[in-house]
Amino acid sequence: MKKLYALISVLFCSLVSCKNDKLPAIAPDIVTENTLNDTDDPAIWIHPTNASKSIVFGTDKETNGAIYAFDLEGKIIKEKTIRNIQRPNNVDVAYGFKLNDSTIVDVLAFTEREKQQIRLFSIPDMKPLDNGGFPVFKDEKEVENRLPMGIALYKSPKDSTLYAIVGRKTGPLNNYLYQYALQTDSTGVNASLVRKFGSFSGKKEIEAIAVDNELGYVYYSDEGVCIKKYYAEPSMGSKELSCFGGAHFLKDIEGIAIAKKPNGEGFLIVSDQQKGQFNIFSRKENSFVKAINLSTLETDGCDVVTTPLNSTFKNGLFVAMNDEKNFFFYDLEKLGL
Repeated sequence: MKKLYALISVLFCSLVSCKNDKLPAIAPDIVTENTLNDTDDPAIWIHPTNASKSIVFGTDKETNGAIYAFDLEGKIIKEKTIRNIQRPNNVDVAYGFKLNDSTIVDVLAFTEREKQQIRLFSIPDMKPLDNGGFPVFKDEKEVENRLPMGIALYKSPKDSTLYAIVGRKTGPLNNYLYQYALQTDSTGVNASLVRKFGSFSGKKEIEAIAVDNELGYVYYSDEGVCIKKYYAEPSMGSKELSCFGGAHFLKDIEGIAIAKKPNGEGFLIVSDQQKGQFNIFSRKENSFVKAINLSTLETDGCDVVTTPLNSTFKNGLFVAMNDEKNFFFYDLEKLGL
């Protein structure tokens, strides 16, 4: 279906003479082994004591789906891959989640669309922490409005509360996103709804969500319109701060990755899906910087870390989904950032 959309976009541009010139393609350093079905979204976990043992997680979205775990050579880590997930869509990681007074773990969260829930696992032992899953959008009457897609984790600097911000396949023009607090009590981990927010244009859908923990912002792609920006902290309110970047995209605005650098510097890297490129915006001003072609096909999700990991990824790692059942890995220097 994605390839059909791409063909339609090309034909449309040929009829209206829209600009679709391709930039020189940059080859990846690593191409992962293939998944079974359809890759969608990656998340990078940095090992706390040996960065070369870091893991890239990636969703494979289908009824018999999985969260694949890859090493930095792109090989599947079978014992850390989570299988039998019913259409996992997007995935994110967070560090230092408090399970009890003596146990703190890193966590992996992802949406499971067909079960209308989100999942939470510890990393790197990959143990479920959610008693089978946390239902989302429970107050929606229509099933179509309860199908989760995007997810991003936000850890509050105020009180260390971990939040999951969740999007869906379809939804209303307001309060499209739900924000859940993930907390531990005597019964285990639970998810409680703390906020509904986020406008929707009514065009296409909202899938990609990314959080800038240090600066306190959440970004999401209103796919046919722009990148929208809100405060991630619920107490800061739900006013839309910005709607930017739309003019730089050919059609669908997709995955968002935030390359963080000191003093609030850095970049937002956003997939221009049908053009096969990525648009880069400044982290501080959200102004357009440049576009790059990383040779991926129909990229949905992407992720980035600026920490050196090994001799291949000496400057950090950017990961992009590729529409051939795999993911592409790049040393961050190749992006010129």
